[in-house]
Amino acid sequence: MISQADRARLRKHILAEQEKVRADIVYLGAQSGPVAPDNAIGRLSRMEAISSRGINEAKLGDAKSRLVLLDYALTRIDHPDFGLCTSCGDPISLARLQFMPESRFCVDCAG
Repeated sequence: MISQADRARLRKHILAEQEKVRADIVYLGAQSGPVAPDNAIGRLSRMEAISSRGINEAKLGDAKSRLVLLDYALTRIDHPDFGLCTSCGDPISLARLQFMPESRFCVDCAG
């Protein structure tokens, strides 16, 4: 069972993580734009820029997904079953929730 003090700390942590993820989304969105052909120094640098854009687009998708999960965790933090594994019902360790507050599974079930 998660104490009210732990829930308050987790709430602050989730809010801080949301801000970081939102900043990442803005940055990655800017980095995921099209690669202009006239900005390339040569063929290789253009290919590298296109590859980098693809990586940034993947990271952007991951960041958007994480933001949704953090939003959901924040809406559930005061619910009595917050911090319980949705698979087995056992408590999720506080350390795991501090590292990944959006976790819905305990370590055993997540593996």
